[in-house]
Amino acid sequence: MFISCRQITVRMNEAGKSKTPFLFVVNFEMSEGLFIENPLQQDRVLFDINGVTNAGQVPGVTMEYVFEPYPESVETYKKRFVCAMDALRRGETSLLNLTIKTPIKTSLSLHEIFTYSQAKYRLCVPEKFVCFSPERFVAIRNGKIFSHPMKGTMDAGIPNAAEKLLNDHKETAEHQTVTKLACKDLERVASSVKVNRFRYIDQLKTNKGCILQTSSEIEGTLPSDYMQHLGTLFFKLLPAASITGTPREATLRVIRACEQQPRGFYSGVAGYFDGKNLDSSVLIRFIEKENGKMYFRSGGGITIDSRCESEYREAIQKVYLPF
Repeated sequence: MFISCRQITVRMNEAGKSKTPFLFVVNFEMSEGLFIENPLQQDRVLFDINGVTNAGQVPGVTMEYVFEPYPESVETYKKRFVCAMDALRRGETSLLNLTIKTPIKTSLSLHEIFTYSQAKYRLCVPEKFVCFSPERFVAIRNGKIFSHPMKGTMDAGIPNAAEKLLNDHKETAEHQTVTKLACKDLERVASSVKVNRFRYIDQLKTNKGCILQTSSEIEGTLPSDYMQHLGTLFFKLLPAASITGTPREATLRVIRACEQQPRGFYSGVAGYFDGKNLDSSVLIRFIEKENGKMYFRSGGGITIDSRCESEYREAIQKVYLPF
């Protein structure tokens, strides 16, 4: 089922030239992924890319279910956090995304979680993983490319949550850094890059209540022949800035050292090309199946101003179901 990212690049280029629709998935390490031509004609890999789907509508009523996370202790998380802070103090990175892997017990299958999830971007690879992501990676339409880096989370139930989120020094600095990095990434493939909206808020419903998340919108103009090099262009933008950090290569080394395990498809990207336009998402809000057990992957951005307990709470807060 999985092929190399080099093969995916070639096939994306070919499909761009012939204007053939396709679905693609790339893992975080950019070592493997999926490529499916005319994906609306198959129902093995289920997807919903911002309304384009090969699955039915989300049911209005959710069945009764069990969902119990068993997060690591704050003491265990602190070891990873200290590793990240040491790298920040040494100047190896100025921002990195630090993630955790939480065992969960649920009565739901991956397919059922996909079916009931309410999210802009959904994906289910049988017996592998399900993702219900709120975050767009890039969209391409009419010669323009748009990026929507998402960084900054807060419980919507906190009094004046939106105001507190927008005025939080650490969250603001973190979002500014990610936005600058996303701009630089788009400048690799586009001209006239600009920020259209800075730090707008979306509210997401979860089984634990609502959360707020901040994003920005960045736009650039692609060269006239971009359809001839769609795959080559796209892979120049990976891995996504919002789930890596800056500077990219040094931060990737820090992530590997601190997390001590591969991410696989978690925090990779997935997208759909309809023969004319492309839309894609970052694979966050992610549950994987491994040796018969399920794990929820989550994380958050770490800067020199981060505090262990609050970062730990944010990572745990993101362990939810969107229904």
